[in-house]
Amino acid sequence: MKKLVIPIILSLIVSGAFAQEKDSRDQKREAKKNRINQMVKEEEEGVLVYNKQSIFGFRFRTNGYGAFYELGRSKSPTVSMVYSIEFDEIKNPKEDKKFVFFGNPYVYGKINNFYNLKLGVGQQRVLGQKGNKNGIAVLGVYAAGLSVGLLRPYYIQYNGSGTTETIKYTPQDSVKFVDGPIDGSAGIGKGWNELKIKPGGYAKAAIRFDWGRFNEVVSGIEAGVSVEMYASKIPIMLFQKEQRLFFQGHIAILFGRRK
Repeated sequence: MKKLVIPIILSLIVSGAFAQEKDSRDQKREAKKNRINQMVKEEEEGVLVYNKQSIFGFRFRTNGYGAFYELGRSKSPTVSMVYSIEFDEIKNPKEDKKFVFFGNPYVYGKINNFYNLKLGVGQQRVLGQKGNKNGIAVLGVYAAGLSVGLLRPYYIQYNGSGTTETIKYTPQDSVKFVDGPIDGSAGIGKGWNELKIKPGGYAKAAIRFDWGRFNEVVSGIEAGVSVEMYASKIPIMLFQKEQRLFFQGHIAILFGRRK
């Protein structure tokens, strides 16, 4: 009899442990099932439910155009952290494109193309849920970060005495650059090996309207404003004031995925 006591006790202990483990697994499965059901219910009601989103956007600015990519991670049902990389070209509002026969269009008095590459972090907040899966969600976005300005010399085709030269603006060639005759711009291929870096920073705020039919699809537009400041003045045009501070509005087209 004594020999049977120890195996019986061990059997009871093992059985109790297995029962507790089974109860724990059942509780986890039930909790997961409840979460999934809640997410399905919220999606049917038009609530944005996701862990991560990837958004691509193309935008038109009051002083240029650009594109961006944004990665968002949900922190709560209404707040997400967003991390973005953006690339834009900034134009001077006084630019006037001239068209010529047998040549590329050119901008009179332009001395540099100005681009910026921006890395930022911010938040997206839900201001209004869709109401139903076919509705429109209203979102607020704000971000700030580093802006790296890139200056590329602007080259033109100067035609003096029947001989064509490809030149950029310098004090020595200022008369040719201003007075011409000019056959057109030298094209987008020139000047990339002469880029100058202008460090700076930026901040932006925007409102988004997302009408994607299902939560896993991003489809919408964005309207907002942004400001950029650089460590030194940016020369884009002759005879125009050089700026360090740029303030602009924009409208963007958005598309992407959530999961």
